[in-house]
Amino acid sequence: MKLALFDLDHTLLPIDSDQSWGEFTVRLGWHARDAFIQRNDEFYAHYQAGTLDIHDYVRFASEAFCQRGPDVAAEAHAQFMREVIQPAIRPEALALVKKHKDAGDRVIIITATNEFVTRPIAKAFGVDELIAVELVRDAKGWFTNEISGVPTLREGKVQRLQQWLIREGLDWADVETTFYSDSRNDLPLLERVNHPVATNPDNTLRAVALEKGWPILELFPKQ
Repeated sequence: MKLALFDLDHTLLPIDSDQSWGEFTVRLGWHARDAFIQRNDEFYAHYQAGTLDIHDYVRFASEAFCQRGPDVAAEAHAQFMREVIQPAIRPEALALVKKHKDAGDRVIIITATNEFVTRPIAKAFGVDELIAVELVRDAKGWFTNEISGVPTLREGKVQRLQQWLIREGLDWADVETTFYSDSRNDLPLLERVNHPVATNPDNTLRAVALEKGWPILELFPKQ
């Protein structure tokens, strides 16, 4: 089996969906603007530097939609898809996903952004299989702002993909894996797959890719 694995933010999308969701909810009036944007930017800087505490970040980033409940959150996310995500989806990214699907590859988006934000985005790319940060659910089945299981960040992506393989009755030897990512945070999985592709890479990943002879794909300019 051939697996085509895609990071999401700055790989398939030219934006960071998590950061963009935060900025969008500020526009909805869910947060005090200046304080939220400052903290959001600080977390994003830590992500870029590879020093993010993902548990702290997920508590911060998901608190507002968790508090508002499923109906209000779903309506807001639908607006977010229309106004922010759909305009950011590039034909080059859609074509890359389609190329793998047409070849019969099993396509998975694997992202450090939470499942609430990313599942509709994966669907917009025509991808049914998503490995994202999962959230604990309350007695009514709605999300809380605590992480459930292993978060999909750094080595966590390798662990979560291993769990996925086990559920499918597979092992690493049973699959040929290609992984597209822009981020130094994804070096553990890039080093584990058969075919790593540094896609719109950050400076650290670009240097590693050049050193190791990995292909570099400039899918689109970063914003």
